[in-house]
Amino acid sequence: MGSQFARGMFRTLFRKSPMIASLLAAMAAVATPMAVQAKALQCVPYARQVSGISIHGNARTWWGQAEGTYARGKQPKIGAVLAFKSTGAMPYGHVATVAKIVDERHILLNHANWSGPGRIERAAMAVDVSDAGDWSAVRVWYAPIGGLGTRVNPTFGFIYDEAPGSDDLDTGPIRVAKAGGSGEGPSIQLAAK
Repeated sequence: MGSQFARGMFRTLFRKSPMIASLLAAMAAVATPMAVQAKALQCVPYARQVSGISIHGNARTWWGQAEGTYARGKQPKIGAVLAFKSTGAMPYGHVATVAKIVDERHILLNHANWSGPGRIERAAMAVDVSDAGDWSAVRVWYAPIGGLGTRVNPTFGFIYDEAPGSDDLDTGPIRVAKAGGSGEGPSIQLAAK
């Protein structure tokens, strides 16, 4: 019944103003396929496109799929993907790309579908709240409250767009002997890149 009404309205409009009717018909022809194809953007295709890491499937599977193909580690690196574990609040996990390293406990993430369905967020603050400082637990900016989310989110770590064994990865602490000394006494401990 509704479509008959629409056809009747279109015919009446066409007789009175053919140009407007033609314009509306053209807009409908273009807009209909777009509306049918439009979907909320999920975190996985967004992270894949932004990072260049070609992993498919739910975010919770990325860490395991990366093993042997991509390098993985516990330190943020620009362009790396932070892989979140599955929880009751996010059963499919989550993935986000590192946009900027602010300091050893703060990074900015680019990701999709965190603060709202299909929403893309750029430069969203993430804070390492793990006891060990290894990014195994984070709090992330949540736009609806205008601040860091209250939930602590467990993570696997970072997936780098590099082959395993690359020299430029997190390989653990490096001990540097005291300058000009015999190697005895206090030393400085630095983290690898």
